[in-house]
Amino acid sequence: MDLTAPSLRKAYQVMKTIRVFEERLHVEFATGEIPGFVHLYAGEEAIAAAVCLQLDNHDRITSTHRGHGHCLAKGCDVYGMMGEIYGRKNGLCAGKGGSMHIADLSQGMLGANGIVGGGPPLACGAALAAKKLGTGGVAVSFVGDGGANQGTFLESLNLASIWGLPCVFVIENNGYAEATSCKYAGACNDFADRAHGFHMPGVTVDGHDFFAVYEVASEAIERARKGGGPSLVECKVNRYFGHYEGDAQTYRGPGEITRIRAERDCLRSFVSKVTSAGILMEAELQEIDREVGAVIDDAVKKARSAPKPDAADLLTDVYISY
Repeated sequence: MDLTAPSLRKAYQVMKTIRVFEERLHVEFATGEIPGFVHLYAGEEAIAAAVCLQLDNHDRITSTHRGHGHCLAKGCDVYGMMGEIYGRKNGLCAGKGGSMHIADLSQGMLGANGIVGGGPPLACGAALAAKKLGTGGVAVSFVGDGGANQGTFLESLNLASIWGLPCVFVIENNGYAEATSCKYAGACNDFADRAHGFHMPGVTVDGHDFFAVYEVASEAIERARKGGGPSLVECKVNRYFGHYEGDAQTYRGPGEITRIRAERDCLRSFVSKVTSAGILMEAELQEIDREVGAVIDDAVKKARSAPKPDAADLLTDVYISY
């Protein structure tokens, strides 16, 4: 897919939607109206946007507990997502899953996942189905640096390589597995180095740079589509908020978050590049900002007023008939 003006406009709209969605949840969670835990994706928007912009309806993704950005980038409805996070019937999963378990199979989003490292095996299954059915589809597994240390992740790399699956493993290395620095918990500087042990390409890229992620992901996705097998992409990035809402973040250095926001903002970098190149104008980006803000406001309003699941709903969606 070429990065034309329309595609770049779409990329900005996706990244801006994720940013505003997450920053609004940061505010709303403090009111006590949102049940359960919330893990925000702000700061990592370029990764989800750059990867998912190159996927279609034949492709599948698996996510993590920090999955809002992946959902939005893959095309999940903003209103359905907000309703789900609020635990309302208008949610994508009828309010039964909440933030960590949003899924929309119609969009190829196989689900956020409260199990660390739970997504990679699912991606292998989706990739195997695509290969056997000949759909041309690709499965992308998003996983954090903490999940990348789980046995399920390493077993999935091995399985995908043995079977030559059309799978792309994307590590979003934000530096901390909850509160544990990856420098303390990992034996190598780059997680991508592990790819060589499973006979697949491994690349490390700046996760704040939409264009860098897009280029690397493009090669991995195209390789998978053409039958070349799996790839591993490590995106080094930073999250703007704590591991979860309420996290005191005592493990982060003084001024770390302020410095990251000032120096490592994927949206600011994107805007600078596309406007200086004359591809997009500031006025049209500002219009997207206004439109996104209005949609998020409306989504919160509708989520608050939507009914909650009742007792009878406990007995539905338990089993499925094939």
